[in-house]
Amino acid sequence: MAPPEPKVFDVVIFGASGFTGKYVIREALKFLSPDSPLRSLAVAGRSRDRVDAALRWAAAPAAPPEGVAILVADASDPASLAALASRARVVLSCAGPFRLHGHGHAVAAACAAAGADCLDISGEPEFMERVEADLHEPAARSGSLIVSACGFDSVPAELGFLYHSRQWEPPSAPVTVEAYVSLQSTKRIVGNIGTYESAVLGVANAGQLQALRRPRPRRPRPNIPGPPPPKGSLIEGQNSLGMWAMKLPSADTVVVKRTLSTVTEHPEGLPGAEETPEYTEHRKNFWSSVKPAHFGVKIASRSLMILVRFLITGLFIGLLANFSFGRSLLLKYPEFFSAGLFSRAGPTEEEVKSASFKMWFVGHGYSDADQALGRGSKLDKEVITKVSGPEVGYDTTPIILVQCALVVLSQRGNLPKGWVYTPGAVFGPTDLQRRLQENRLSFDVHVRRSM
Repeated sequence: MAPPEPKVFDVVIFGASGFTGKYVIREALKFLSPDSPLRSLAVAGRSRDRVDAALRWAAAPAAPPEGVAILVADASDPASLAALASRARVVLSCAGPFRLHGHGHAVAAACAAAGADCLDISGEPEFMERVEADLHEPAARSGSLIVSACGFDSVPAELGFLYHSRQWEPPSAPVTVEAYVSLQSTKRIVGNIGTYESAVLGVANAGQLQALRRPRPRRPRPNIPGPPPPKGSLIEGQNSLGMWAMKLPSADTVVVKRTLSTVTEHPEGLPGAEETPEYTEHRKNFWSSVKPAHFGVKIASRSLMILVRFLITGLFIGLLANFSFGRSLLLKYPEFFSAGLFSRAGPTEEEVKSASFKMWFVGHGYSDADQALGRGSKLDKEVITKVSGPEVGYDTTPIILVQCALVVLSQRGNLPKGWVYTPGAVFGPTDLQRRLQENRLSFDVHVRRSM
C-alpha cells in the first residue's frame, strides 16, 4: 500500500518534463530519503503523461519510488500555480526560457504569494531583474526566498569569484578578475538549447532591461582599488592559460556584480531569519574576507575554430534577434545559426557523459593595496583559481540546483527570511561549496605569483 500523499512537499520540481527538468528529477531522486532534508518530492508540469514519462526515465532502471507525486500545473493558469505553490516548501523552476510567455515570472509570483521558496535556473538578466523589481515586496511580506541563476548560470561564477577573492590575503587586493570558461568533450560539444534561447531573448530584450533599470535607484558600487581596467579587444590571443579567448556577454557578469552591490550595501552579509549565533559570526567573518574586483567573463579554447563558431553564433544573434522574423528564425533553426553548437534535439547520453567544463579565474591586483594610492603604480600580483565539473547543462546545473535546495531545506533559519536575491548573496557563506565538491565539482588554486 502506497504511503499517504503529504499535504506539503519538501520540493516540487516544475517543468519536470523538459530537457533539463528530467535530469533535475534524476539528481533529486539520489537524495530522496527519510534521513535526508529531502523527504518528500513532487514533479509537476502541464501534461501528466509527459511528467510521468520523465519520472520513469529519471528513475530507470528501477521503478519510480513510491510517494513521488505528479502534479498538473500550467504556467498560463494562475490557479494551478497557486495550488502548486501552496503545497511546496521549495519550488525548483526549470521551465525556461524564463522570459518567454512570462512563465518563469508567473511561477515566482505564485511562490511569493504563497510564501514558498523558489529557486530557478534562469540565465536571463532581464527576467531576473524584473522579478526583483516586481516581487521583492510580496516576497518580503510572505517570507518567500526567491533566487534565480541556481544552475551553471551563475553559481560556478558566483562561488568561484568568492573563492578566488578570498585567496588574496591582506594586504594584497585584486583589481580585476576575469573568468575564462572552457567547454570540453571527448565527443562533440552540444550546448543546452535553453542557454541558446536565453541568449537570443536576452539580446532581443536588452532595450527592456535598460528601460527597467532607468527609473530604479542606482545600486551601490563596491570600492575597488586602482583605476578601472581598459576594455581590451574582443578576441584575446594566446594568454597565460595557453588559450584563445573571446568576450562573452554573460549573465554571470551581471549576477556577480549584483552580488557585490548587495554586499557593498550589507558589508556583513544578509542576516538569517533565525540564524544561530555561530552562523552569525561565521557569516560576518566570511564576508569580511571577500574583496571586490572588476569582473568579466570570456569563452576560452585552445582551438581557434571553436571560438570562431561562438563568434558566428554571436554575430547571427546580434544581427537577427532584434527583429521578430529574425528571432523566429534563430529559435527555429538553432543548429544552423550556431554552427552546430546548439541543437533542439539536445545531446545524447553519451555526449553528456563525455563533456566537462573548466572555469579559470585570473586575477590581477596589488601585493599591497596601499600601492593603488600611488600614481602610476602597476599591478604586481596574479592569482589564478579554477572551478571544474561535468557537462554544464544536464549534469552541473541539476547538481547545483538540488544542492541549493538541500541547503534551503536544512539551513533555512540561517538564510534571509524573504526577498529576491542572487545566489552568491544567499549561499556564499553556507556549505554549498563543500556540497558541490562532494558532488563532482572542484575548486582549486592554480597559481599565486608576482608579476
